[in-house]
Amino acid sequence: MFYEWMNFSGFFYILGFLFILVGFAGQRMSRPLHRGVSGGRIAESGRDSWDSQMKDRTEKDGIDRSPSSNHTSVPMRFLLNLTPNNASSKFGIAENGFGSDPFITGTIRSRQNLTLLFLKFSLVMIVILALSGSLWWTISISTMSRGHIFQGYRRLQEQLLSDLSDIGEISLGSARLKELEFCPQESENHVPCFYISENLALGDSDGNEYGRQCGQGSRQSCVVLSPMNYRIPLRWPTGRDVIWVANVKITAQEVLSSGSLTKRMMMLEEDQISFHSDSVMFDGVEDYSHQIAEMIGLRNEYSFNQAGVRTVLDIGCGYGSFGAHLFSKQLLTMCIANYEASGSQVQLTLERGLPAMIASFTSKQLPYPSLSFDMLHCARCGIDWDQKDGILLVEVDRVLKPGGYFVWTSPLTNTQRSFRNKENQKKWNIVRNFAESICWDMLSQQDETVVWKKTSKKGCYASRKPGSGPAICSKSHDVESPYYRPLQSCIGGTQSRRWIPIEERTTWPSRSKLNLTELGIHGVHSEDFAEDALNWNSAVRNYWSLLSPLIFSDHPKRPGDEDPSPPFNMLRNVLDMNAHFGGFNHALLESGKTAWIMNVIPTNGPNYLPLILDRGFVGVLHDWCEAFPTYPRTYDMVHAEGLLSLEFGQQHRCTMFDLFTEIDRLLRPEVLLQSYLLAFCQLIRHMPSKFYVAVGWVILRDTASLIESARALSTPLRWDARVIEIESNSDERLLVCQKPFLKRQLK
Repeated sequence: MFYEWMNFSGFFYILGFLFILVGFAGQRMSRPLHRGVSGGRIAESGRDSWDSQMKDRTEKDGIDRSPSSNHTSVPMRFLLNLTPNNASSKFGIAENGFGSDPFITGTIRSRQNLTLLFLKFSLVMIVILALSGSLWWTISISTMSRGHIFQGYRRLQEQLLSDLSDIGEISLGSARLKELEFCPQESENHVPCFYISENLALGDSDGNEYGRQCGQGSRQSCVVLSPMNYRIPLRWPTGRDVIWVANVKITAQEVLSSGSLTKRMMMLEEDQISFHSDSVMFDGVEDYSHQIAEMIGLRNEYSFNQAGVRTVLDIGCGYGSFGAHLFSKQLLTMCIANYEASGSQVQLTLERGLPAMIASFTSKQLPYPSLSFDMLHCARCGIDWDQKDGILLVEVDRVLKPGGYFVWTSPLTNTQRSFRNKENQKKWNIVRNFAESICWDMLSQQDETVVWKKTSKKGCYASRKPGSGPAICSKSHDVESPYYRPLQSCIGGTQSRRWIPIEERTTWPSRSKLNLTELGIHGVHSEDFAEDALNWNSAVRNYWSLLSPLIFSDHPKRPGDEDPSPPFNMLRNVLDMNAHFGGFNHALLESGKTAWIMNVIPTNGPNYLPLILDRGFVGVLHDWCEAFPTYPRTYDMVHAEGLLSLEFGQQHRCTMFDLFTEIDRLLRPEVLLQSYLLAFCQLIRHMPSKFYVAVGWVILRDTASLIESARALSTPLRWDARVIEIESNSDERLLVCQKPFLKRQLK
């Protein structure tokens, strides 16, 4: 509407200009045309005096010049006498001495009259067009849809409220713009929402004490510092087998007393913990995984992928040795375990560069959709599967895909030993009978390990004897993606369109590229899916070129300077806070990056987590107004595209500053490796004498206004920050930040 008004007002500017032009032309044309000196006229007396002077001069010249010169004077006199005497009064004489032609002057005046007439006609036509345009514009405004006007008004209102809210947040939290204080030392490994000691004090001892309890006041408004002797984890794959003791909270006694199968594959060596999962000196994980493959009916563990196994949920994973071994076999293992204040399985697994998160089976459903994993594994995981009327096994069945495997290793499954103990024999019989009642087929049992296979046919549940097992959940209770809901005793997942046996799915890595049928199940068009993949492939290439401390320098290199060496890339654990289709994950794998990605789907946005898991990736549902279930300093990079618009565009359930303090808690810091060079050189050769470790990165992509607000909030966290324009989209910006390494000052 503004542009239409501007175009219409242009008529009046042109109209005024023509009025001035016509008036000026009329004023000029009303004057007589003169070509005399200074525009004036010469009098008749002046003309007579001029004739006499010329006559005397000619006569004088005739005396001095030769006869040939007289021929020249005759034509001159003749020319002067051709003009009648009365002509001087009627016509002026020009400055060069020639008189004006009356016929030429008449012709010029007639042309001037035509020009003036044309200008007047043009002026009339412009006035008519301007009036017509004004009438049309008035009619169009009066007939415009009131709905469009109301929507525009509402949009302005919403934008105004959003701006006022942001201004209010900044004004009310002016103190926040100052650098945040450091958290106390006991918070170095603290995880919000888990209060085991408080729950035990209240009398909870049935497993609910390990549950997650998030609410108001669960967040910390301070910066969580790293331990005094913190070191950046070693580069993958070296960091998979060696970690620094100072980076995790664990005692020597906890290391030596580890009794689990996967825990005892570790050794304490001065300031390091080494894991020997693949060593030939230890009869450990390699033989164990080979045994599981044979029990399933496969030749070896390399055949897991051919059997449809790609994602594994490892319950009570020890320190991740089972998943570390399977990673080399193209299998992706997610470790889950209870929160532990010291000697945490999840913390050590993440420190090794393996997927892990805090989760508990005891009271609530896991934040995964139904039919999520190809295999569930429990090796002395500490869960009593015979308790609570089998409801824990029902939860295993819910997250297990049709045709998937449940592997359980426990002293209870050793029949020779359990028969000696009637209590253990009773527990084993309960578990075995309940597994049969939910249509699990026991494939094999060897030593302490047993393998079940979930049914691939829905009809099995209807063919059971009445009352022989848990009922099938109704549609109202069969929620595909629950978020920490109470455990249910009914069988879930049977209502889902994703009920596809794992042996019928395409194998990895082709699984990551869903076919048309699979995309249709998730309600995604193939064109949108392909465009998303292309966009992320391009974005990852651009992102990788930005991950250097040089991005924060305001002084570009001078001509002739050598290009700086690229940063020593240490990215292994990556958190995508708004994963959408999982395109960022796929692009990183396509580019050959040795990183794994925790794909997070916000609870208040579209739920594409089932699609992500069907692609062979790992992910979880999460509410970003709550603390993420992991320990501090567990991710090398945090990425979010469109998260700020989703969380803070219209509704403000929490503040952006709270989100940023949580990101800071999750990030590993960036360290200039100079003092640690000697220790690193023992393990890595040909390293430069001084270089940056490219960790602690934050990459946010969102609207320009939200990115500017986010940049302001990076100051109290002491982040280095830079806003980058996106050429393909002028409405969006990229915010690249890096978390520094801060040390607590000793008093």
